[in-house]
Amino acid sequence: MAVDELQAIIQRCQILEEADFKGEDFNLFLVAGQKCLEDGYAAQLLEVIQNEKNKVIIKNMGWNLISPLVRCIFTYKQEDDKREHCLRILDQLAQLCNPKELFLGLLEQIEQTSGEQVCETVMLLLQPLQTVLLKLQNKKAYSVGLSLAVIMNQLTPLPVPYAKQHIQEDKLGLCQCCNAVVDFAKPFVNEVVKNMEKSSEYNDVELKEELTKFCMKSLKYPLLTAQLEELDGVEEHPFRHFATEIIDILWNIRELIPLVFVHPKSKSLPWENQEFADIEQKNSADSLACLSYLMFVQHFGVECFPVVFSPSYLLLCNMTHIEVLLKRKEESVLSKGLDLFESCLLRMEDNSLLHHYLEFRDFINVPQDLVKIMTLCPMENMRKKSLNILQLYVDKFDTEGKYTLFRCLLKTSNHAGVEGYIIKNIKDQIHLALTKEYDNVWFTGHHLISLLDLVLSLPEGAETDLLQNSDRIMASLNLLRYLVIKDCDSDNQTGVWTTLGKIDQNFLKPLRVGLNMSKAHYEAEIKNKKENRKEAHSSNTVCSLTVSGEKMPAMTTGMQLQVLHSALFTFDLIESVLARVEELIEVKTKAVMGEN
Repeated sequence: MAVDELQAIIQRCQILEEADFKGEDFNLFLVAGQKCLEDGYAAQLLEVIQNEKNKVIIKNMGWNLISPLVRCIFTYKQEDDKREHCLRILDQLAQLCNPKELFLGLLEQIEQTSGEQVCETVMLLLQPLQTVLLKLQNKKAYSVGLSLAVIMNQLTPLPVPYAKQHIQEDKLGLCQCCNAVVDFAKPFVNEVVKNMEKSSEYNDVELKEELTKFCMKSLKYPLLTAQLEELDGVEEHPFRHFATEIIDILWNIRELIPLVFVHPKSKSLPWENQEFADIEQKNSADSLACLSYLMFVQHFGVECFPVVFSPSYLLLCNMTHIEVLLKRKEESVLSKGLDLFESCLLRMEDNSLLHHYLEFRDFINVPQDLVKIMTLCPMENMRKKSLNILQLYVDKFDTEGKYTLFRCLLKTSNHAGVEGYIIKNIKDQIHLALTKEYDNVWFTGHHLISLLDLVLSLPEGAETDLLQNSDRIMASLNLLRYLVIKDCDSDNQTGVWTTLGKIDQNFLKPLRVGLNMSKAHYEAEIKNKKENRKEAHSSNTVCSLTVSGEKMPAMTTGMQLQVLHSALFTFDLIESVLARVEELIEVKTKAVMGEN
């Protein structure tokens, strides 16, 4: 019988001194104890452990029972008495065993678990692990840090529930486990706080550093990808509660404000291996970006934040974090980046952001990231929001800033739709310059002429793909038409009249030639398709078609003809606006010549 075997081993060890225990004794104790648990004799094993005579034996050998004990706990149902006995054994082992040995045994058990049992195992062992850590005298900070690192490494592979239903279900127990880990860390946070209160010069920084590392890991996972908006019908959002606790820890250990205003590179630890250094820097950047989102969008810890910084300075501090978030592809992270950028911009007055800020690399990179989202992101809501934020960003700059930003985006966007949108913004700024009383040197005169050289041109002359560049071309023609109508030749505030020859040479003539070539090509293509259809006696023949350099999905001849006619309609539209511009220029030029 398993209990008899255990008793025999106990009686044998009772007569030995602690120093005389051998490896064989440990193995026999483990086998007998494991058999007791598996055969359902947990109550009898508990009596053995509680017996004062066995205190030395349990102190040295008890930690071996952790693995079989955890397995047995998971085999019993919640209300089973045997499960309760096993839980009491676990509690007794935490009180009686050698702290160092038990600490390693508990961590090993957490490391060995995987899949759906990760959260369940972690929550089961947090309390005994905390008890053991509080007993440790040497290397306490290191042991706390190691425990938190092992736990977070085990949790990180688990998917973070995002939808409301998944958060409420918490199928794997991640929401509950994260908040349990915070409770596990609280005694050590309190220890740091007490030590700091005792002395203004707190020297024992190791535990503080380990807690800061834990908070940084928590910001990257799960908070970076978690849904943190308020949810209807959810009284206490688990991730919002977790975020609040992490912010509280950082505030209590006096790390919150320094982290909010630190540059990611300055928090990176030195590594001999560059690959490790890059990983560390990326993780730090993700964590700090999430922290800024929590502070400035969700307003966690905002009551701790000093209200002394200008909106432009806060934008400057956050641009690095915004860039980090906007480069990610996950919707949950990308939306955080857009929300953080929007929140910073809404704090500012229009035209208040000085052009000098564009000397910072992030102020150029972020709008370029917005353009990528606008043109490449598969989610329509993200594309629309990016466009709105880009306009908001433009509105905040002073006149020179707008001018510089427009030049940059025209050169880098490589997208006709975006270029057309920028050109429309340029037209609006010219309108303001012409209608307001004060001088605007950036959207009139020689500065504007320099900008028009970029706008009123075709990338590849007459051979430019007019269909692919139609948005840009239409915006450019509309701008030129506006300039010709609004700016009289006698005033020539914009300088357009002195540079008409150049505009005609670089833009209008190549555009006219390109239109004639494109229309002739597409008309010939339509004629060819119609003849082929007659020969095939069917409009359902499936063919392929290439438009603007892109191969279209397989289409019938009838569908191809529709596409080709649509292209011709676009060319006709461009041609009509071009004709109107040429007519206006001719009329105004003749009128001036008549006056002369």
